[in-house]
Amino acid sequence: MTTDLFQIKFWGVRGSIPVSGPEFDRYGGNTSCIEIRCGKHRMIFDAGSGLREAGLSMLADGVSDVDLFFSHCHYDHIIGLPFFKAIYYPSINVNIWSGHLDGKMSTREMVEQFISPPWFPVKTDICQATMNFRDFHAGQVLTPHAGIEIKTFMLNHPGGAIGYRIEWQGRSVALVYDIEHNPGSYDPVSLEMMRDADLVVYDCTYNEDEMQRFKGFGHSTWQHGTELAKMAGTKRFALFHHAPSRTDEQLAEMEAQAQAAFPESFAARDNQIVVI
Repeated sequence: MTTDLFQIKFWGVRGSIPVSGPEFDRYGGNTSCIEIRCGKHRMIFDAGSGLREAGLSMLADGVSDVDLFFSHCHYDHIIGLPFFKAIYYPSINVNIWSGHLDGKMSTREMVEQFISPPWFPVKTDICQATMNFRDFHAGQVLTPHAGIEIKTFMLNHPGGAIGYRIEWQGRSVALVYDIEHNPGSYDPVSLEMMRDADLVVYDCTYNEDEMQRFKGFGHSTWQHGTELAKMAGTKRFALFHHAPSRTDEQLAEMEAQAQAAFPESFAARDNQIVVI
């Protein structure tokens, strides 16, 4: 691995619930999980069902230190955590970060409540890894490793969600999900996150013609996202958090429409790698 590798791998790209079947083969059915590599450092953003496969890959690569960041703890973003094999290995150090519940619940409390009966057969005391729990508040700049700067933002989502902008060696990736936009206005927080970013991963759960039906659900559209990307000078734009009912054929059509509006768009797929 080169020391200046800045790489994103999508382990899960769906929202709401994992799906399977022949109509989801191309884009995949795992829920939100993104791995970002900055040189030798590995960071995971969200613990959706894709985290299981991400963990197996890391163990195969001999990774001994990883940072796991939560955007929030709705089921689709946390369901993979108990199946992340790294937390059961005594040789592994896992730093777990969250900020969406700042002042309401700590990261440790969130994880310990989720991994416990009756929701899961055992408690976290079965975990052998060294787990370090890191709390932060929206707006704080995180430096998990020397040279890596992560800006944090509160997004418009029921219960709150954290957006992240990862900056390293003059390059940047913005993770802007789960977020609901207000029709007719452009969120200054989103624009700040996306400004001149090399890659933006944006919540494209719906089309604009679906938004009225799902108002208040906390999600956005590819139409709004590509407009933000153009305004912000974003270089590449990834459609993310695909609706669980959206088939490969429908996603391919959505992807083509997004590319017509913003040519450097693509619909994220499970196991897809993007080098920045």
